Amino acid sequence: MFIARLATAVVLLAGCIAALFFLPNRWWMALLLLALAAASWEWAALAGFSRPLRWSFAGIVPASASLIGFFDNGSVASPHLISTADWLVYGASIAFWTLAVVPWLVRRWQVRSLLAMGVTGWLVLVPAWLALARLQADPERLLALLGVIWLADTGAYLVGSAWGRHKLAPGISPGKTWEGLAGAAVAVAVYYVALSNATPDWSWWRGIGGAALFAGVALMGVLGDLFESWIKRQARVKDSGTLLPGHGGVLDRIDSMTSSLPLAALLLHYAG
Repeated sequence: MFIARLATAVVLLAGCIAALFFLPNRWWMALLLLALAAASWEWAALAGFSRPLRWSFAGIVPASASLIGFFDNGSVASPHLISTADWLVYGASIAFWTLAVVPWLVRRWQVRSLLAMGVTGWLVLVPAWLALARLQADPERLLALLGVIWLADTGAYLVGSAWGRHKLAPGISPGKTWEGLAGAAVAVAVYYVALSNATPDWSWWRGIGGAALFAGVALMGVLGDLFESWIKRQARVKDSGTLLPGHGGVLDRIDSMTSSLPLAALLLHYAG
């Protein structure tokens, strides 16, 4: 299992970085649409959709994302710029994660409505896809942000596995601990300092705005991870799918991105 997990991670990471830097934006967006379709299928399964509804959902979500992404693509040539449509999508995502998901997790709502789960799936997936699509305009910046998510996940896993004793949310995800959360915070802080020394010419993440950006990405990533864990717990499954050997499904790999990247894309507009 470990070998399969490691091999899959290496292939995914190498492929993601290569595509990020070398694909034209429209091809990058098209590639992301394939991942979005797979994640939509997995979400529909977790939501309890029938097979015909799963196919419909896996088609409607990428189609609606395409309308937003490709229609406005020509007017957004830099992560410093943001269209009204993009702003609304990011704003809806942030409102959803902060105003709906937080009480959802605190109260452990069991949502069975197919309509509610469909709207939720759209809000989870499309804004993150849009953020990934737009932020490729500055691949170094996007990679730096993804590094926050990956290192937070790695720090939480390693520290939690070694020293985790106090459960963070045992009724939602029994494997997550407060020690793991502290490990994620330390990993992100070390990364922040290392990045400041390695990239003295970068100014977009410095000061209060940069600190808020890094902290927001890390904390929202935890929220996304917990939310997907709760949805899987409601569906009584361990993984969202089996597409990625050793890692489960696509949703299992992007859960932290779904909650953090829309916020990052919006904050970058003001970070400069």
